[in-house]
Amino acid sequence: MGLFRQRGKREQAPPCAVVVVAAGSSTRMGQDKMMLELAGKPVVLHALQAFQDVPEVSEIIVVTRGELVAEIPRLCREYGLDKVKTVIRGGASRTQSARLGTLEVSRDAELIAIHDGARPFVTVPVIREAIQAAARTGAAAPAIPVKDTIKVAQNGVVTQTLDRATLFAVQTPQVFEASLIRAALQKALEDDAELTDDCAAVERLGMGVTLTQGDERNLKLTTPADLIWGEALLEGAQDL
Repeated sequence: MGLFRQRGKREQAPPCAVVVVAAGSSTRMGQDKMMLELAGKPVVLHALQAFQDVPEVSEIIVVTRGELVAEIPRLCREYGLDKVKTVIRGGASRTQSARLGTLEVSRDAELIAIHDGARPFVTVPVIREAIQAAARTGAAAPAIPVKDTIKVAQNGVVTQTLDRATLFAVQTPQVFEASLIRAALQKALEDDAELTDDCAAVERLGMGVTLTQGDERNLKLTTPADLIWGEALLEGAQDL
């Protein structure tokens, strides 16, 4: 049964808390990507601003490295991001960090969205569509079709060519019914499962994930080349 509540003739998604995971080591970037400046403000603030502007978002939890636990709240106050409820130190892995963030979420939040802090270009429409789909189905994530042909190889030799029509690159925020994602992340940690995203945690429990419309601009900053693309995206937006 979906989580939508009726208000007159309109459907509105229930309260959604957001966990922004920003505790990575930034090894491939070569410097702290969360605090790199894009258009005059740190990367992590761009993502936080997008969630600040989403009506369905009730609160934001930031999970970061120890040295940023005091700095990020200061920046949030400076930029008026009053939905940021708390900033905590992350764990040894991304899954641990996400789990810690979900434990800080208020118990009245029926949905939890988990977002990579290194995706600063997420848009309000992408966020809202994922939230609304998760309210109906329990789990949802934005995705875009894969453009390249994908090969499976062993020892440098192709063993299979995958059907591109069935392949999607999944983005964040990934949105879930609150008790589902808490239980799924806990189970993944107990099983010592290596996960690359939070959808995989609920998939391990046999739960399907609804894919919503992603955005090619919602890229994850991983290498210095990504930062160049990011600057170009912002300059293009300012020229519109």
